[in-house]
Amino acid sequence: MCNSASRWNPKQFKNKMYVIAEIQGQQFKVEEGKKLYVHHMQNVETGATVEIEKVLLVDNNGEVKVGTPTVEGAKVVLEVVVPLIKGDKVLVFHKRRRKGYRKMRGHREQFTQVLIKSVVA
Repeated sequence: MCNSASRWNPKQFKNKMYVIAEIQGQQFKVEEGKKLYVHHMQNVETGATVEIEKVLLVDNNGEVKVGTPTVEGAKVVLEVVVPLIKGDKVLVFHKRRRKGYRKMRGHREQFTQVLIKSVVA
């Protein structure tokens, strides 16, 4: 059963502007008003604003600008919502069969939650 209201409509994505920005060594698709979890940022507090100028691509209503390596004059303004969040625990289990060797290790990745305040392109 196919409902006409749930079909993909290309016009609903026409008026959105997004950029691909490099934040803490990772590339993210950034839109205004979105919340992201990025690698932990050192020495930031709740409510602090951070400007990212490593914008690699800008898509403004279908008009695409690709940087070489970055787009000139483009930047992203972030607001820190939560400075330190720990991710899910990752368990690493090592075993060698028939040797009596078993070892369990684990760690939790640290993230910072940010809110995209504005995209200037």
